[in-house]
Amino acid sequence: MKNALEPVWSIWNSAGFPADALGHLTLTGRDPVLRSSFMVGTAAQTSLAAAALAATQIGAQRNGLRQQVRVDMRHAGLECAGRFEIDGRIPELWDKIAGLYLCAEGRWLRLHTNFAHHRDGVLRLLGLPLGADTPREAVATALRDRNAFEFEDAAAQGGLVVAAVRSFDEWDAHSQSAAIAAQPLVAIEKIGDAPPLAWPVLPRDASPLQGLRVLDLTRILAGPVGGRTLAAYGADVMLVNSPHLPNIEAIIDTSRGKLSALADLRGTAGRDGLRAVLRDAHVFVQGYRPGALASLGFAPADVATVRPGIVMVSLSAWGETGPWAGRRGFDSLVQSATGFNDAEAQAAGSAPPKALPVQILDMATGFLIAFGAQAALLRQQAEGGSWHVRVSLARTGQWLRELGRVEHGFDAPKPDFSGLMQTTPSGYGELTAMRHAAEFSHTQARWVRPSVPPGTHPLAWPVD
Repeated sequence: MKNALEPVWSIWNSAGFPADALGHLTLTGRDPVLRSSFMVGTAAQTSLAAAALAATQIGAQRNGLRQQVRVDMRHAGLECAGRFEIDGRIPELWDKIAGLYLCAEGRWLRLHTNFAHHRDGVLRLLGLPLGADTPREAVATALRDRNAFEFEDAAAQGGLVVAAVRSFDEWDAHSQSAAIAAQPLVAIEKIGDAPPLAWPVLPRDASPLQGLRVLDLTRILAGPVGGRTLAAYGADVMLVNSPHLPNIEAIIDTSRGKLSALADLRGTAGRDGLRAVLRDAHVFVQGYRPGALASLGFAPADVATVRPGIVMVSLSAWGETGPWAGRRGFDSLVQSATGFNDAEAQAAGSAPPKALPVQILDMATGFLIAFGAQAALLRQQAEGGSWHVRVSLARTGQWLRELGRVEHGFDAPKPDFSGLMQTTPSGYGELTAMRHAAEFSHTQARWVRPSVPPGTHPLAWPVD
């Protein structure tokens, strides 16, 4: 890149922000900071910097304090590694049968089985015994003569999460690729009329988002990272989990800074409780599959009716239009299906497909959630109205491709986390995790509330 600010400018300009704000942003470092042929470090730094700079725009509007923002690429890239320890233990975040398998005609397939019901669904589809004791070798044998595309479709019809590995050319010829290409990286749409919401007075020394309330109805990485980022900038973020849905241990890290409550949206009491806290919220972030939350009474129009002036953010894997819009998906599967694993393997001279060094689609999308939410908040203040922000992992993947490739990317040094970790108490034990990579000139990006298990707090905003 001729200018390190160019990628940020593209995102910044798309939201209608003033160009002169970029004069308050300093970016340091250059790719490769992680071992990849793709500009993973640039994607991390750019998306995070856009979110951080948007926070200072809000802060400046609220109390007149214009802050400088600095983001180092190495720090941003390593934040995306999601490394953490709890009581000195590094959690194992992958199920033992998750990963790549060779199918018929030399085609590779990726399984995502971190949730027990997804694992057992795959085992049932393969005719294997259910449970965590099924050996990986049995899965490999059962898949060896299967057609990867046919198994992918059968799994999707069963609500499972499986992806055949494609090349970029194969993905570009897919109808879902065309649907994604037609969508903005961060879509921001006015969905209703409302007056500008009154924001609490912001003291001069307060974090930019202090007093703004965010409901976080997400579970897996991208959405929780978006909420965690807003919490780092001072927002009151309430993570709302369902008591019947499972979580993965990454919740220990992504819950930093958040209140954590439960609501069972299958019942009237849970839906009424969510509507009650929604009435005092500024942002509502949800990561359900397209249409799923609408069936529970929380479509964007419903949310805007309950809380006129709300900013709703919707996260999806594959976008909200196209034949795959309703499919479940995770970062690893999107990487496989859209060509990244194949292209990375070719660049590395690897026979099997090769994953990107971090789950950058999740992480960058999480930062873009925070950016889009804040951009819409500023529009709400300027124009009134209720707003809907949409992002997807697959569209973030297309953006990563557009950033270009890194020559000699695999020559990057081994990741070094020294000086970037912090240890704090949590509701799970002593937590050692990454500091946030955005540095503000006057207020520190930090998490005031410790990470706690789901249901620790009531479904109610705290009284100031």
